[in-house]
Parts: sequence; C-alpha cells; structure tokens
Amino acid sequence: MAERQLTGMRVAILVTDDFEQVEMTEPRRALDEAGAQTVLVAPKAGHVQGMRHDEKADTFPVDRTLDQARPEDFDAVLLPGGALNADALRVVPAAQAFVRAMDRAGKPIAAICHAPWLLVSAGLVQGRTLTSYHTLQDDIRNAGGRWEDRAMVRDRNWVTSRQPNDLPAFNQAMLELFAEHCARAGMPGAAGRR
Repeated sequence: MAERQLTGMRVAILVTDDFEQVEMTEPRRALDEAGAQTVLVAPKAGHVQGMRHDEKADTFPVDRTLDQARPEDFDAVLLPGGALNADALRVVPAAQAFVRAMDRAGKPIAAICHAPWLLVSAGLVQGRTLTSYHTLQDDIRNAGGRWEDRAMVRDRNWVTSRQPNDLPAFNQAMLELFAEHCARAGMPGAAGRR
C-alpha cells in the first residue's frame, strides 16, 4: 500500500470503556501511517479504558465526545471490539445514530470482533454479509444478516473481522476500502492511488 494514501481522510474511532486495546491501537496505527487523521470518539470526556482480553490495559484520551462528533465531519468510522465496550455502546442512541448516518452516506465502516453489535442495534444488518466474534452470529442472523466464519468479510462499504488474530487481514482490507473512498471523494492522498 502506498504511503500517505489516506491523506485528508478523517476517521472516527468509536469506543467506550473496556474496548479490546489491540483492536483500536493496531488499526489506528495503520491509519495514521497511511496519512489519515484519527479521532477517538466516546460517549463521555476524559479517558477510555483499554483491555487485554479480561485484564485492564492502558487508558487513552478522548478527542471528542459523541455529542460533539458530527458524522458529516468524518469520512469513515472504525469500531473496535471488546465484549464490554460493544455491549455498552450498542445501546447508546447517539452511537446508533452516528453509524446510521455514516452508512446512509455510503461512508466506510470497519468493525471487528464484538463491534458489529452496534450495527445490529442500529438496524443496519438486514441483507448484509459480515463476520464477527463467533458468539454474535445468532444476533446477526436474527437481525437479517448473513454471518460468515472468515478472517475478513467485505460487503459494499463495510469490512468486518472476527478477532485480534485477524488484524492483518482486517487492516489491509480496511486500508483498501478507505483508500477507495478517498479516491472517489477526490481527497489529497488520492493522487498517489491507482
């Protein structure tokens, strides 16, 4: 992937406390290295708690609260997983509204592990094909989606993945999807894209 091909792209990273840390930090690093501006968005100000599976890890400063984040100010959204994070975020009306607005505008959404719960609760899964952590497959099917047990699934403006082991495939697919969006939108980094 060409360096800086996401220059000019603003990516909202939507989390709350107890997200799976590596599912935020690794994709964020890949996005930053590609030239994107990443913004950590959470329901409340201050810091959010990362997790390494079931153990507390690092905390990260919130760049913008969910009530300050407007979907029209962003070009894409990254949804890290973690069961506690995803279960809490899925019932936040502002989080549901945010992803609905992003999807309605055709903007890219990258979700890993338990993060697709938010897409289910936002009513977006009907007729879509995606993957997730295996325990979400019934939720996805019951919401009218098609669940596949693969490292990465791409469906139109979405890319989804199952778990931290799938991060290499997830990051590559996320960067490709986001770069395609940049090219269509005529962003500055698009000049170096094919």
